[in-house]
Amino acid sequence: MFTRVKTESEIVAMRESGRILAHVLKTIEQSVGSGMTGKEVSQIAKRELKAMGGTASFYGYMGFPDVICISVNDAVVHGIPDDKTFKDGDIVGFDFGVTYKGMITDSALSLAIGGKTTPQTEKLLKQTERAMYAGIEQVKNGVRTGDIGLAIQKVLDAASLGIVKDLVGHGVGHEVHEDPNIPNYGSSGVGPVLKTGMTIAIEPMATLGGSRVVIDQDGWTVRTLDETLAAHFEHTVLITDDGFEILTER
Repeated sequence: MFTRVKTESEIVAMRESGRILAHVLKTIEQSVGSGMTGKEVSQIAKRELKAMGGTASFYGYMGFPDVICISVNDAVVHGIPDDKTFKDGDIVGFDFGVTYKGMITDSALSLAIGGKTTPQTEKLLKQTERAMYAGIEQVKNGVRTGDIGLAIQKVLDAASLGIVKDLVGHGVGHEVHEDPNIPNYGSSGVGPVLKTGMTIAIEPMATLGGSRVVIDQDGWTVRTLDETLAAHFEHTVLITDDGFEILTER
């Protein structure tokens, strides 16, 4: 389905969904460290989500086996939480979805475990997040998806980062993934038109190498073909007459 213009009550529910999601990701960001495992982080997400009255949008979605996607190093997205321990310097992405009163928000962040970065991993994290905000800044009534993608692409190209083109942003709200797709590259003035009251997820995925990806044997985890590190940032955004409202801002 193409993402619909939301009613006022649906927007209220999405604001609360986004508030819950932001709290969960912030708690994870403040809690995660070397020696922890993905399964332990998943338990944190479950605990915080239950306490705040939301439900996990990803669990069971197309068969996904957990409440959160955790993607380590060369994993771009859709990693399944496991018992492997994080090490200082690992680049880990946390992608989470919350349903509240039937309405869904979707957000992600990437970080370096222990805050340990190299100049290259620091660039990867900072510029991928910057690209997300550059895309968000284009959002207003009447914007085309190509304008969002172009703004993201300009930041990632300037940083000499690989753009994962097989994975895209998307509409969100009544379903986890709705049309239209919002690629992280594009041309000005092309693509579907977005209108006030629609809600979208903007989510650049970038690498320190090439753009090509492969799917792991688990059927879910998407990895860089050249095994270079990847980062992923995402916010759910409400389109307004003259701009935007970030529903999942931490």
